[in-house]
Amino acid sequence: MNEQPVISLKGIGEKTGKLFEKLGISTVNDLLEYYPRAYDAYEEPAAIGELKPDTIMSVYGMLYKAPDVKRYSRIQVVTATLKDITGTLQLTWYNMPYLHSVLKAGTRAVFRGRVVKKNGRLTMEQPEIFTDESYSSVIHSMQPVYGQTKGLSNKTIVKAQKQALETRQIVRDYMPADLRKKHELAEYNFAIEHIHFPKDRQELLFARKRLVFDEFFLFVLTVRQLKEKRVDKQSSYPMEMSPVVRKLVDSLPYSLTNAQQKVLEEVYKDMTEGKVMNRLIQGDVGSGKTIVAVMALLQAAYNGYQGAIMVPTEVLAKQHYESMIELFEENHIDKNVILVTGSMTAKEKRIAYEKIASHEADIIVGTHALIQEKVVYDKLALVITDEQHRFGVNQREVFSQKGGDPHVMVMSATPIPRTLAIILYGDLDISIIDELPANRLPIKNCVVDTGYRNKAYDFIKREVAAGRQAYVICPMVEASEMIEAENVIDYTKTLQTALPGIATEYLHGKMKAKEKNAIMERFAAGEIKVLVSTTVIEVGVNVPNATVMMIENAERFGLAQLHQLRGRVGRGKHQSYCIMVNCSDQDGTKERLDILNHSNDGFFIASEDLKLRGPGDIFGIRQSGDLEFKLADIFTDANILKTVSDEVDELLAEDPELTSEEHVELNKKLQIYLEKSHNKLNL
Repeated sequence: MNEQPVISLKGIGEKTGKLFEKLGISTVNDLLEYYPRAYDAYEEPAAIGELKPDTIMSVYGMLYKAPDVKRYSRIQVVTATLKDITGTLQLTWYNMPYLHSVLKAGTRAVFRGRVVKKNGRLTMEQPEIFTDESYSSVIHSMQPVYGQTKGLSNKTIVKAQKQALETRQIVRDYMPADLRKKHELAEYNFAIEHIHFPKDRQELLFARKRLVFDEFFLFVLTVRQLKEKRVDKQSSYPMEMSPVVRKLVDSLPYSLTNAQQKVLEEVYKDMTEGKVMNRLIQGDVGSGKTIVAVMALLQAAYNGYQGAIMVPTEVLAKQHYESMIELFEENHIDKNVILVTGSMTAKEKRIAYEKIASHEADIIVGTHALIQEKVVYDKLALVITDEQHRFGVNQREVFSQKGGDPHVMVMSATPIPRTLAIILYGDLDISIIDELPANRLPIKNCVVDTGYRNKAYDFIKREVAAGRQAYVICPMVEASEMIEAENVIDYTKTLQTALPGIATEYLHGKMKAKEKNAIMERFAAGEIKVLVSTTVIEVGVNVPNATVMMIENAERFGLAQLHQLRGRVGRGKHQSYCIMVNCSDQDGTKERLDILNHSNDGFFIASEDLKLRGPGDIFGIRQSGDLEFKLADIFTDANILKTVSDEVDELLAEDPELTSEEHVELNKKLQIYLEKSHNKLNL
């Protein structure tokens, strides 16, 4: 029943079904696992005198007189004045002229909406209207807020979730009963229901704890089983240290840092000692991981083998490809590099596949197109995945299977504290590049409030006039009826007005791959001067000419994610700047952002973030969302992750194949999890 298509639910036709598909929801089960991104808590109505700007609040009062209706070009604006003994409040509605006849002078009601300060007075915009009775039915409840797409409102998703929960098939709990009891975990069906519609915060935390535990449990179980397969496996690709590679390092126009040299030696040792390498290289943004990868690929090539590097975006793949070609030409290196991406024509792909199969290609650079079935390698001795957090454990596994136990190197710029990295990448040895090249100018940071925006726009104008480029990051793609945050589409229009004559475009994850690539290529080429984007640019392109990173609603991002975003600038010879706009007046927000203000060290920031975020702090934006988890966050939920790691070790020591009677359901669940992860790869 839970695998039925989402269009089997009442009221969801083909058109709405397609909108759900945009959110990755095809089945009822997908819908149930599409968790809220926030919750709207309906509090007791406040007195007008207690209202705070930039917050959503409820207020009870009497309308002083009948509403006015005014027309401004195409917009009709209804305004009314609400009074109580503590003051007056203006209420404003846009394009709702019928309210003029509904609301009369003397009407008493609860109004709920966003409070803003305009021309020195408080206004509540687009408030919902409740009778005493209707408001008392939702008071103290937590209403789910989902990620939306144009044409699909929160109301529609809520309605679909309620129906899915009513009609779903109750599943047998696969978590061993003793584990549930030991860690006070909710029953699975209860957790799924109450993550969507919790009665209160306590119930929400109880449901969430169980689902987070599950996500970590299945992930860590997969990683541990991979480790078992790989322990001290003899390599089928014996290698000797190539003198050409040693010589190339010495002839680079810059000196490697001590950290780069140390990691490079660890990689060479792995590749030449006869066992299969499985190594994670963690290094802050800009620490120089790519040159380590290039030397490893050449090492494989000079031993008569092939090497391949898989990166998350086409633009980054092209950049790697072009910089390798340039480096090899300058140093008279006679190894062939080829590029494989999804957007290549069928003919281009066929030629590339032929070159790979015949070993005409020594080094292959590409996106996940490298793991498609049609790609057949000849003696693939080394596979590298760049920006590891964008590729799941299973993608890594599929890639390595292409070569019959090749050496595996994964690279990540996500600064994860070592204790957590050991759990998440338990099947890998860990190397850390913990210093930046000497010629890098530290990024200058500032945390500002919304009143600074015009100054920031002037600053961007000056940088563009000096020949530079800028990024502006917004947390959302398009406006949402429930969440107040800057969105990419509207913000781009605002900037195009504020920055006349400056080429300003937007980019977001819901765009087609072809459109995204075209925008990124134009930005990399300097045709676009200001790029307004979601966090999709956190990874994937190197634009040394970009010197300004302005982040709107900085309080909505995790610190590690903000640090990643900031790493998109500061890559060239010019001074770079990061402007973080804090749109919240909540306690503690500025202190949190100040950690970034005073440090450019990703590992320090990650560990500080870990200290700051308590187990109940789940209403911020998740920042490790690219690690295959829908709900869990490795920072907020670090304690659960550590507990899960211990439990998985104990479980596998007792029952390595999960064949005992009490683990039958868990084993089934693990197989479904692996199959789903595998299907995500379109293989």
